[in-house]
Amino acid sequence: MAELVPFAVPSEGDRTLLVWELSSGPTAEALRRSLFTAFSRFGLLYSVRVLPIAAAAQPGFPAVLQFSSASAARRARKACDGKRLFQTPPAKVRLGTRHKAVQHQALPLNSSQCQELANYYFGFNGWSKRIIKDRYHSL
Repeated sequence: MAELVPFAVPSEGDRTLLVWELSSGPTAEALRRSLFTAFSRFGLLYSVRVLPIAAAAQPGFPAVLQFSSASAARRARKACDGKRLFQTPPAKVRLGTRHKAVQHQALPLNSSQCQELANYYFGFNGWSKRIIKDRYHSL
């Protein structure tokens, strides 16, 4: 079954993963890079955010990952929940729970994000802004 991937900032809960019980040993930036590496194999990631923790909270960092595709988010959750991704304790991974009853205006992606999305799904390796003359067809 095909999935429509809009050229808009992901806002639906089915494209968002919540990850917690991440080790508090490495820095937040090191965790963000490790999360990106572990989860990008499932699909194009729009954003990876490691959240600061409150002093009263349990040790460890929570994180929010947004995928461009809902099916990629589901595959990632299924494959990674309860697994030791890059740390000793297993991570907990859940899909976001934003209610669909509340309608949010979809924000368009900026041009570089549109190019990244097209490159990922169409298999391109780059874009050009110049017109290249085709010697087989006249303009």
